[in-house]
Amino acid sequence: MPTQYPMALTKAAAPAPYRRERDLPALLPLWPHEMQIASLADHARLLARMRRALRVERQRGIAGHWTYDLARHARLLRAYRAETTAYLQRLREPATAAAPA
Repeated sequence: MPTQYPMALTKAAAPAPYRRERDLPALLPLWPHEMQIASLADHARLLARMRRALRVERQRGIAGHWTYDLARHARLLRAYRAETTAYLQRLREPATAAAPA
């Protein structure tokens, strides 16, 4: 007879959706005004900082450094992908708004 496991043990809990205000301060040292993205240039600067942080984290992992944190690396990558998607959507907005109807 197969063993029945509680649902919590059989399925991994899905992570909460990314929210900049909640998730980014734990990943990058940012001032509150740096998280408020007003322009595409601000967003591009934020993405550049995130890329640098990912590169540093990846180098720690490759080197086997004791401060490397796989969970932090995964959260940083997830945040970077979400911010990149948001940035690309912002890039497309003016093109779709200016297109003739």
